[in-house]
Amino acid sequence: MEFISALSEWGYIGLFLAAFLAGSILPFSSEVVLGLLLAAGYPPWACLITATAGNWLGGVTCYYVGRLGRIDWIEKYFKVKRSSLDKAQKFLQGKGALMAFFVFLPFGGDLIILSLGLMRANVLIVNLSMLAGKFLRYYVVMVGVGYFSSLF
Repeated sequence: MEFISALSEWGYIGLFLAAFLAGSILPFSSEVVLGLLLAAGYPPWACLITATAGNWLGGVTCYYVGRLGRIDWIEKYFKVKRSSLDKAQKFLQGKGALMAFFVFLPFGGDLIILSLGLMRANVLIVNLSMLAGKFLRYYVVMVGVGYFSSLF
């Protein structure tokens, strides 16, 4: 938790880093950093744009790691089993690049984006749908923090 508070002290840069790490394969709670900045009085829309950009770029990084096609690297450095990737690819087969919208999900989102990269799904559609999903996720967090902070 100390690391998260330190990131929130860095303002927008800390939020961007937290969101980037959370958007990549690393388990990280960027929503906490976003909530702390909003509670500190940072402008909500600037925080929303910063968090979305960082998280989206983390997802883009994962997509391109998948697109490299080096499953040995994915297994070694990202600790994702080949069997999990195979299951995700089987699930995504025929559903298309729009499934990148669901990359924001805490469980399975990383598998979706890595698999879409491995499948060489349409880059433009993947990026736009992933951006929309990540924006919606942080928008809901922003509205929720605003609602709960108004209660106190």
